[in-house]
Amino acid sequence: MATGSAGRTGIALTEKQRIAWLRLIRSDNVGPSTFRDLIRHYGSAEAALAALPELSQRGGSTRAIRIASEQDALRELEAAHRFGARFVGIGEPDYPQALREIDGAPPLLAVKGSLPAATRPAIGIVGSRNASISGAKFTAMIARACGQAGYAVISGLARGIDTAAHRASLETGTIAAMAGGLDQPYPPENVSLLNEIWERNGLAVSEMPFGWEPRARDFPRRNRLISGISLGVVVVEAATRSGSLITARLAGEFGRLVFAVPGSPLDPRCEGTNGLLKDGAMIVTSPDDVIGALRPLAEPDLFRSQLAEAPAEKSDRPLSLPPDDTDRWQIIDALGPTPVEIDDIIRHTGLSVSSVHSVLLELDMAGRLHRHPGGLVSISMLD
Repeated sequence: MATGSAGRTGIALTEKQRIAWLRLIRSDNVGPSTFRDLIRHYGSAEAALAALPELSQRGGSTRAIRIASEQDALRELEAAHRFGARFVGIGEPDYPQALREIDGAPPLLAVKGSLPAATRPAIGIVGSRNASISGAKFTAMIARACGQAGYAVISGLARGIDTAAHRASLETGTIAAMAGGLDQPYPPENVSLLNEIWERNGLAVSEMPFGWEPRARDFPRRNRLISGISLGVVVVEAATRSGSLITARLAGEFGRLVFAVPGSPLDPRCEGTNGLLKDGAMIVTSPDDVIGALRPLAEPDLFRSQLAEAPAEKSDRPLSLPPDDTDRWQIIDALGPTPVEIDDIIRHTGLSVSSVHSVLLELDMAGRLHRHPGGLVSISMLD
């Protein structure tokens, strides 16, 4: 049996911190990685918010940066409250422990439903929206068995395989990762399923604002949540180009197990899963294949020793002075459109870690810095 969440750890945010965190992550040019860098550099979300205009200007922006107001944050918190949802911070006990470990984990998750589902070990199950009868039946078999073994089943609320996975694990606990706000479910025909999920033993999670209608580019972010929360991802029926393969790729990057169910070479819905098997994914022909492989990973202390801690808030910490123009241009000149490692920038310029990170934050706030997988960065060149 998978271990539950009795040993979960964390520190609750104060209401003041939660408002400041929500303001910061909803401000222009602040993504999850930038959020963490800002709080590490400035010590608190409030101090980071105060620094954003100057950072943006020093980074070369000619327009004022939009900073989410306290009223904006309070309105979203009130919308969540009316909806029966709440925001959970990355350092809090109810935040999924496995998700904390990945690069660029969302600092805040909007959640609705049974919170214990978020802190149990989880298995992701994804696949074709146009699922076959046998594919949906096998998916339900895996989801039901994994749920009975103590795992939460997470999927993306899509048609087909996702729907089969959610329905089979309603009683044991399922998690719906959403591409839009919690109040903007997609597809519309699964609204009743979503209601069943959070009214029973399940949970819905999203990193997007309330009222946000999902767009095509939001679904890979949703897939990242599935991979990050899971110990492993099972792919059942996926075409060569599909969101399920994005989920599988992210799972591999995060160090999760990747499983694939083999299918007929004549069925285009199985080209992606058969390709995963050729690339080394674990073959699944029964639920025991998944449960047996997950068992060593379901220990309660798996992530605790290597946990990516939440950004510490110490608003009274001394701040280093920003780099002078000579150092700033030396760092900018070392960058370009080709992604490079931050450590290479430090070695190439011979400047301090603090100076390099300060300039990268400036470029980030000006909208010129691009972050790539593996911690690589590049910049947009000014005309």
